[in-house]
Amino acid sequence: MKHRWFVVALALVAASAFALSVQAGRWWVLGEVEIGPFGSRSPFGGRGGLSWVGGTARWERLGMATWAGGLIAMFVLVVLAGAVAARRVPRLAARTALVAIVTAVLPAIAFVAARPGDGLPYEIARGIGLFAAAVVIGAIAVIRVLRSPPRAS
Repeated sequence: MKHRWFVVALALVAASAFALSVQAGRWWVLGEVEIGPFGSRSPFGGRGGLSWVGGTARWERLGMATWAGGLIAMFVLVVLAGAVAARRVPRLAARTALVAIVTAVLPAIAFVAARPGDGLPYEIARGIGLFAAAVVIGAIAVIRVLRSPPRAS
Protein backbone atom coordinates (compact mmCIF):
# COMPACT_ATOMS: atom_id res chain seq x y z
CA MET A 1 0.00 0.00 0.00
CA LYS A 2 1.40 3.35 -1.00
CA HIS A 3 1.72 5.92 1.75
CA ARG A 4 1.00 3.40 4.50
CA TRP A 5 2.51 5.59 7.21
CA PHE A 6 0.16 8.38 6.20
CA VAL A 7 -2.79 5.99 6.67
CA VAL A 8 -1.36 4.84 10.02
CA ALA A 9 -1.06 8.46 11.14
CA LEU A 10 -4.61 9.26 10.00
CA ALA A 11 -6.05 6.26 11.84
CA LEU A 12 -4.16 7.08 15.04
CA VAL A 13 -5.12 10.76 14.91
CA ALA A 14 -8.77 9.78 14.41
CA ALA A 15 -8.57 7.27 17.27
CA SER A 16 -7.06 9.90 19.56
CA ALA A 17 -9.70 12.44 18.61
CA PHE A 18 -12.48 9.92 19.31
CA ALA A 19 -11.01 9.13 22.72
CA LEU A 20 -10.52 12.78 23.66
CA SER A 21 -13.93 13.84 22.43
CA VAL A 22 -15.94 11.31 24.42
CA GLN A 23 -13.74 10.78 27.46
CA ALA A 24 -12.11 14.14 28.15
CA GLY A 25 -13.88 16.45 25.74
CA ARG A 26 -16.54 18.78 26.91
CA TRP A 27 -19.34 19.17 24.41
CA TRP A 28 -21.04 22.14 26.08
CA VAL A 29 -19.97 24.60 28.73
CA LEU A 30 -22.26 26.35 31.18
CA GLY A 31 -20.08 28.79 33.08
CA GLU A 32 -17.47 26.61 34.77
CA VAL A 33 -19.47 23.39 34.32
CA GLU A 34 -18.51 21.06 31.47
CA ILE A 35 -21.11 18.77 29.92
CA GLY A 36 -20.20 15.81 27.75
CA PRO A 37 -21.66 12.47 26.71
CA PHE A 38 -20.16 10.64 29.72
CA GLY A 39 -21.42 13.12 32.30
CA SER A 40 -20.64 16.52 33.67
CA ARG A 41 -17.78 18.02 35.62
CA SER A 42 -17.74 21.10 37.77
CA PRO A 43 -14.94 22.70 39.77
CA PHE A 44 -17.03 22.77 42.95
CA GLY A 45 -18.70 19.36 42.77
CA GLY A 46 -16.40 17.17 40.68
CA ARG A 47 -17.84 14.56 38.34
CA GLY A 48 -21.57 14.15 38.03
CA GLY A 49 -24.25 12.72 35.83
CA LEU A 50 -26.46 14.36 33.26
CA SER A 51 -29.75 14.26 35.14
CA TRP A 52 -29.36 17.76 36.61
CA VAL A 53 -29.25 19.26 33.08
CA GLY A 54 -32.95 18.51 32.70
CA GLY A 55 -32.72 16.01 29.90
CA THR A 56 -34.77 12.88 29.66
CA ALA A 57 -33.52 9.41 30.45
CA ARG A 58 -33.39 8.81 26.70
CA TRP A 59 -30.99 11.73 26.31
CA GLU A 60 -28.74 10.29 29.02
CA ARG A 61 -28.76 6.90 27.28
CA LEU A 62 -27.87 8.60 23.99
CA GLY A 63 -24.92 10.19 25.78
CA MET A 64 -23.73 6.82 27.03
CA ALA A 65 -24.20 5.32 23.55
CA THR A 66 -22.14 8.16 22.08
CA TRP A 67 -19.43 7.55 24.68
CA ALA A 68 -19.34 3.80 24.01
CA GLY A 69 -19.49 4.24 20.23
CA GLY A 70 -16.58 6.67 20.31
CA LEU A 71 -14.44 4.31 22.36
CA ILE A 72 -15.27 1.33 20.14
CA ALA A 73 -14.41 3.35 17.02
CA MET A 74 -11.15 4.36 18.71
CA PHE A 75 -10.25 0.73 19.38
CA VAL A 76 -11.03 -0.44 15.85
CA LEU A 77 -9.02 2.43 14.34
CA VAL A 78 -6.02 1.46 16.47
CA VAL A 79 -6.36 -2.12 15.19
CA LEU A 80 -6.54 -0.76 11.63
CA ALA A 81 -3.40 1.33 12.17
CA GLY A 82 -1.53 -1.66 13.57
CA ALA A 83 -2.46 -3.85 10.65
CA VAL A 84 -1.45 -1.22 8.10
CA ALA A 85 1.84 -0.68 9.94
CA ALA A 86 2.47 -4.44 9.67
CA ARG A 87 2.33 -4.10 5.87
CA ARG A 88 -1.08 -5.69 5.51
CA VAL A 89 -4.14 -4.48 3.64
CA PRO A 90 -6.74 -5.00 6.39
CA ARG A 91 -10.00 -4.79 4.46
CA LEU A 92 -12.02 -6.47 7.21
CA ALA A 93 -10.63 -4.08 9.82
CA ALA A 94 -11.38 -1.15 7.50
CA ARG A 95 -14.99 -2.27 7.02
CA THR A 96 -15.33 -2.80 10.75
CA ALA A 97 -13.93 0.67 11.39
CA LEU A 98 -16.40 2.16 8.94
CA VAL A 99 -19.30 0.43 10.69
CA ALA A 100 -17.96 1.56 14.08
CA ILE A 101 -17.70 5.16 12.91
CA VAL A 102 -21.24 5.18 11.50
CA THR A 103 -22.52 3.49 14.64
CA ALA A 104 -20.86 6.16 16.77
CA VAL A 105 -22.20 9.01 14.64
CA LEU A 106 -25.87 8.07 14.85
CA PRO A 107 -26.30 8.39 18.64
CA ALA A 108 -24.01 11.43 18.65
CA ILE A 109 -26.30 13.27 16.25
CA ALA A 110 -29.32 12.33 18.34
CA PHE A 111 -27.48 13.35 21.55
CA VAL A 112 -26.70 16.80 20.17
CA ALA A 113 -30.15 17.24 18.64
CA ALA A 114 -31.97 16.21 21.82
CA ARG A 115 -30.01 18.49 24.16
CA PRO A 116 -32.42 19.96 26.67
CA GLY A 117 -33.48 23.44 25.70
CA ASP A 118 -34.17 24.76 29.17
CA GLY A 119 -33.02 28.31 28.41
CA LEU A 120 -29.59 28.00 30.03
CA PRO A 121 -26.76 29.72 28.12
CA TYR A 122 -24.87 26.65 26.88
CA GLU A 123 -21.79 27.26 24.76
CA ILE A 124 -20.49 24.67 22.31
CA ALA A 125 -17.09 23.38 23.37
CA ARG A 126 -14.24 21.33 21.90
CA GLY A 127 -15.77 17.84 22.17
CA ILE A 128 -18.19 18.22 19.28
CA GLY A 129 -15.43 19.50 16.99
CA LEU A 130 -13.07 16.71 18.01
CA PHE A 131 -15.78 14.13 17.36
CA ALA A 132 -16.55 15.58 13.92
CA ALA A 133 -12.84 15.68 13.05
CA ALA A 134 -12.44 12.07 14.19
CA VAL A 135 -15.30 10.98 11.94
CA VAL A 136 -13.86 12.72 8.87
CA ILE A 137 -10.23 11.68 9.45
CA GLY A 138 -11.23 8.12 10.32
CA ALA A 139 -13.36 7.87 7.18
CA ILE A 140 -10.45 9.09 5.06
CA ALA A 141 -8.16 6.43 6.56
CA VAL A 142 -10.76 3.72 5.96
CA ILE A 143 -11.36 4.81 2.36
CA ARG A 144 -7.60 4.84 1.68
CA VAL A 145 -7.37 1.23 2.88
CA LEU A 146 -10.43 0.05 0.98
CA ARG A 147 -9.31 1.69 -2.27
CA SER A 148 -5.79 0.30 -2.14
CA PRO A 149 -4.94 -2.61 -4.42
CA PRO A 150 -4.59 -6.05 -2.86
CA ARG A 151 -1.13 -7.05 -1.79
CA ALA A 152 0.74 -9.41 -4.10
CA SER A 153 1.89 -12.62 -2.42
